[in-house]
Amino acid sequence: MKNMFGIVFAAMLVVTCVTPGFADEKEGTIAHRKERQQDRIAAGVNNGSLTPKETANLENKEVRVNNEIRTDRAANGGNLTGKEKAQVNRQQNRISKDINKQKHNAQTQPK
Repeated sequence: MKNMFGIVFAAMLVVTCVTPGFADEKEGTIAHRKERQQDRIAAGVNNGSLTPKETANLENKEVRVNNEIRTDRAANGGNLTGKEKAQVNRQQNRISKDINKQKHNAQTQPK
């Protein structure tokens, strides 16, 4: 029983120490997700599943979201509000779906 208490206590200690970092990690999630989406676009270009027009369209969407994030952060002292984070998340969801749809449609790059 003492051993179980020690394990539970250690787990709670880890959670308590790690949890404050999640607030900072939220901001990193936006950047990490942008990076993953850029990697997906690049993979589509490399394997020919994205045409130049599709790629430009997706990149323009990414640029618009990035500009909006930059503007929002400038207005809020470098941080995004919860409402702005939710909006960015919705926009990134839409772009993610667009990437998937464009990569898996019948259009391919000319060879």
